[in-house]
Amino acid sequence: MDYSEILKNARECSGPYCKACPVCNGMACRTQVPGPGGKGTAATMLRNYQKWQEVCINMDTICENAPIDTTFTMFGRTFAAPIFAAPVGAMKLHYGDKYDDLTYNDILVSSCAQAGIAAFTGDGTNPAVMEGALHAIAASGGAGIPTVKPWNMETVFAKLDAVRQADPVAVAMDIDAAGLPFLKGLTPPAGSKTVEELRQIIDYAKKPFIIKGIMTVRGAQKALEAGASAIVVSNPGGRAQDQCPSTAEVLPAIADAVGGKLTILVDGGLRNGTDIFKALALGADGVLIGRPFVTMVYGGGAQGPGVLVKKLQEELADTISKTALCGLGQSACKPVQSTLKYFRDEYLAHVVDHHCPICNKEKPHPTIDPEKCKGCGKCRKNCPMEAITGAAKQVHVIDPEKCINCGACVTNCPFGAITASK
Repeated sequence: MDYSEILKNARECSGPYCKACPVCNGMACRTQVPGPGGKGTAATMLRNYQKWQEVCINMDTICENAPIDTTFTMFGRTFAAPIFAAPVGAMKLHYGDKYDDLTYNDILVSSCAQAGIAAFTGDGTNPAVMEGALHAIAASGGAGIPTVKPWNMETVFAKLDAVRQADPVAVAMDIDAAGLPFLKGLTPPAGSKTVEELRQIIDYAKKPFIIKGIMTVRGAQKALEAGASAIVVSNPGGRAQDQCPSTAEVLPAIADAVGGKLTILVDGGLRNGTDIFKALALGADGVLIGRPFVTMVYGGGAQGPGVLVKKLQEELADTISKTALCGLGQSACKPVQSTLKYFRDEYLAHVVDHHCPICNKEKPHPTIDPEKCKGCGKCRKNCPMEAITGAAKQVHVIDPEKCINCGACVTNCPFGAITASK
């Protein structure tokens, strides 16, 4: 089956709430809870999708025509792309009777592993949900990330005992589940955790620990303080708090604060490879995608997730090739990962400023002859990067850190005082 056929099948077998829309933007399900809708007015869920669409990407195809490597390494394991299936639970309640949580997780984990990525699995009040997910992860060689709800400490520790037996690549806690309306008042109880409680949980886990549900710089710093190896910037899917910012809006500040200190993942409204590229450019190391994977499993069974992964990976590679990333990062074994972790300024220069600082810095910058410069200011006024300084009737100076070799100064100097780079 191809992607369109799977969508068509999903519409016929999903429950009454999810419409398996061609573009999963939240408009059809909006406030439908139970169902895949958002909390309250659904403003957060709708905003998640919309804000990714407002991020624009500049195009430049004057670069080397080389194969694109989308592989991504996290905690010592290499994946085909920086893409993960997000944890989703209560399948029959929200998406229809075709699959329960155990069957869904079993299909999702194995098919994602075959596609070269990993699935985060959900948790539930029924202990069999976590047990089934861990069985599927163990059968896939640990290629999965069990996600424990923020239950009381006794329950969390008991679940972590079982997690260690499955030996997954990492373990997560969706701390944002404390705000889910359908978890309130349940037994065992679920709720917020302090930094000290999270530190105890992380120490007990003895695995790379991912905290999902970070939406502020301070929250990211607290996760780091607690000892987390990674965070997921998540709201989660607009289902925990109404009138919340989108993940796209808060990601850059969080990346600036803790980037390089822990792995940063993000979810919320990401629907194609171009969206994934935007998330990476804004500071994420990888992304989680939820509802579209549900549609793929409901419409395509074990075949569905692989079809979606292939589509997303091709779209991501195509976007990278159209943005003139040139040879950026190709000296390392994982070009995409290298650009994110070690060359972020250059990466942003390609996407935001539409130029390659690496290529431009390989040749000398224009120079101003102090004997010929009259201080007229024309070069300074016409420099698009504000790289030229100098007072009126005084010799001007070019800042090589700002200069992009555009040639505007050479063209506009009436005295021939500026020599072009060669």
